[in-house]
Amino acid sequence: MDRRSEPNRSAIYATTLVAFLAIAGIAVVDPILPAIGDAIGVTAWQVELLFTAYIAVMALGMIPATLASARFGFKPVLIAGVSVVGLAAILASFSDTIVQLSVLRGVWGLGNAMFFATAMVVLVNLAVDREWVVGLFETALGLGFAVGPLIGGLLGEVSWRLPFFVCGVFMVLALGVAARKLREPTNRQAPVRIGQIFATYRRPAFIVLCVVTAAYNFVFFVVLGYTPLFLGLDVIPLGLAFTGWGLGLAAGILVIGHRLAHRIGAVQTVGVAIAGLLVCMVLFATSTSTAEALVVLVLAGLCMGLANANLTDLALGLGSSDRRVATGAFNLVRWGAAAPAPIISGKLAEHSLSLPFWVGFGVLAVGVLVYLAFAHLMAAGYGERVLWSRWNRAAADSEHAPEEPVGEAY
Repeated sequence: MDRRSEPNRSAIYATTLVAFLAIAGIAVVDPILPAIGDAIGVTAWQVELLFTAYIAVMALGMIPATLASARFGFKPVLIAGVSVVGLAAILASFSDTIVQLSVLRGVWGLGNAMFFATAMVVLVNLAVDREWVVGLFETALGLGFAVGPLIGGLLGEVSWRLPFFVCGVFMVLALGVAARKLREPTNRQAPVRIGQIFATYRRPAFIVLCVVTAAYNFVFFVVLGYTPLFLGLDVIPLGLAFTGWGLGLAAGILVIGHRLAHRIGAVQTVGVAIAGLLVCMVLFATSTSTAEALVVLVLAGLCMGLANANLTDLALGLGSSDRRVATGAFNLVRWGAAAPAPIISGKLAEHSLSLPFWVGFGVLAVGVLVYLAFAHLMAAGYGERVLWSRWNRAAADSEHAPEEPVGEAY
């Protein structure tokens, strides 16, 4: 398709730019976590508050943001979210205590909730070619996770405050672009009621997906939040290490994830991803050198990319027919399960550096067992089969075509 036929290209690119900066803002903290701990004299679990506060508020903010976008429109909520992120990031650069930093990271998470509750819906409604816009959005997410640690490492070598400040400035610039270029989708949708969101949890296949995703996302933030402390590297090497992780993640999303799903199905691709990540947890816990741990970090990123490329597609296919409702219900579980992972890892590390990975292994093992027992329900609801679905004739008979997937909004 000729991209010149897209009438809202500038609005689509503006939204995608903000998505890139939002994801980079999550990952920019990784290389500077040890430096923050040294500079303000706090323990590992206190440093991990920067992740936990951010994720917890983001999880709690998803449903209010979804309801607000239905009432006030997508553009006002999205712009408000970008504004909140920019202000919180700049103020964080002037903080002197872990409490101040954690509060501002929580505010930052609220801004990101406002953005992610609206961005994908805006893009899908603005685009003529949905496949193109989904690919564009996924590219932004993958590059954000790859570039964020690099920015954090390079700027953090000067001062741990600088990555926060520069990220805030970028968001202010993005705000200017968004305010000028974004457009409200023309097809105004009916208001969303909170009861609609919680009613989604009555669907068995959706519940299975949520359990698997909760276990997976807990481990995702064990890796993202705790590994920077585990590796014990300086700021720039740590930034480069997580850039490698981000490139693995991007390759899993952009190069392998959807192609593998076309061959074996989205449900089985998620199974491959969580099985691979389970192995990575063991390899992390038993690693005997930094070089070995770095290789495992990149492999873990690749497995995470495979999962991220398909989880939201599955949520939209198995949840409510209203994408806003399905996304709100799914993101509440996704981010809610992730929130405790960093701070739990920090406390466990006081007893053993490998213990957070073993606990992550245990949590993910539960998710894998649930997946093996009930993946046929997800597959049936999504119009696919797993290899063992022939053992469950009722699941095979209940198969129906899914809704059109719209991509990963992580």
